[in-house]
Amino acid sequence: MLRPTLSLALLLGSGLAVAQQLTPQALAQKSDCMSCHGMVHAQVGPGFAQIAARYRGDADAPARLAGKIRNGSVGAWGRVIMPRHPQLTDAETGALARWVLSQP
Repeated sequence: MLRPTLSLALLLGSGLAVAQQLTPQALAQKSDCMSCHGMVHAQVGPGFAQIAARYRGDADAPARLAGKIRNGSVGAWGRVIMPRHPQLTDAETGALARWVLSQP
């Protein structure tokens, strides 16, 4: 049986982890996504709505876009370079990709 202080520490620790998780939109705003992408229209790179429209109906798109977020890419939207984001976890890049693809 866990001692009460250890149980409380585990409970508080798990609560802190939940509190630190960001929504995909908040993660996009916290990282540098919004520096290059608009919600609808292209800035440096395509707008999130443009990306969603291109890949709508593509079952492989979430995994492929998560890979592009993590590893970067070039040539998918002309000569614009998508920089790598190795600091993001697989869970974060997956959440960002699904969020982008959910845009109207």
